[in-house]
Amino acid sequence: MTTGFERASQYLADKGYANRIQAFTESTATVALAAQQVGCEEALIAKSLSFYDKDGGSIVIVAAGDAKVDNKGFKEQFGFKAKMLRGEDVEALTGYQAGGVCPFALPETATVYLDASLNRFEIVYPACGDAASAVSLTISELAEVSGARATVDVCKGWQEEA
Repeated sequence: MTTGFERASQYLADKGYANRIQAFTESTATVALAAQQVGCEEALIAKSLSFYDKDGGSIVIVAAGDAKVDNKGFKEQFGFKAKMLRGEDVEALTGYQAGGVCPFALPETATVYLDASLNRFEIVYPACGDAASAVSLTISELAEVSGARATVDVCKGWQEEA
C-alpha cells in the first residue's frame, strides 16, 4: 500500500513538479511547524481545511496560513453550516492523515476550493501528503494540480483592517 506522501509525490511528478517537493525529518503538521521547516512566513503555508459536504463527501478549502474560516461566509458560499471533519474521518474522506492533507490526488468525493486569502502571494507551500512535507507552487499551478472548482472568499483574519 502506498503512503500519502508517495501518492501525492507521484501525482506531482507526473505533472512535472517533482523538483518542488520537500521532505523533512521534523513535523510540518501545523502552520507554525511547516513555516519553520520551509523557512517562510506562516501566511505562505497553504493549509488544507477539510469539511463535510452535504452528500457524504468532503470540501477541502486551501487557505493561507494566517486565515481562519468565517462560518458566516462558509454558510453563504455553500448553503450549510461549516463542520470540520472529525479526526477519525479525515483519512477516509481525503485519503490523507490529519496534518498531511494536501489538495491533490484526492478521492472523487472531495471537492477543492482555493480561498481568496492565497491571492496575495506568488508562491505558497501546501503539504505533500504527510505531516513532514511541502511543495512550492504558484497560485495558478496550485489551481491546476488541485483541480480546484473555484476561488471562494470564506476566510477572515488575513485582511488588513480597514
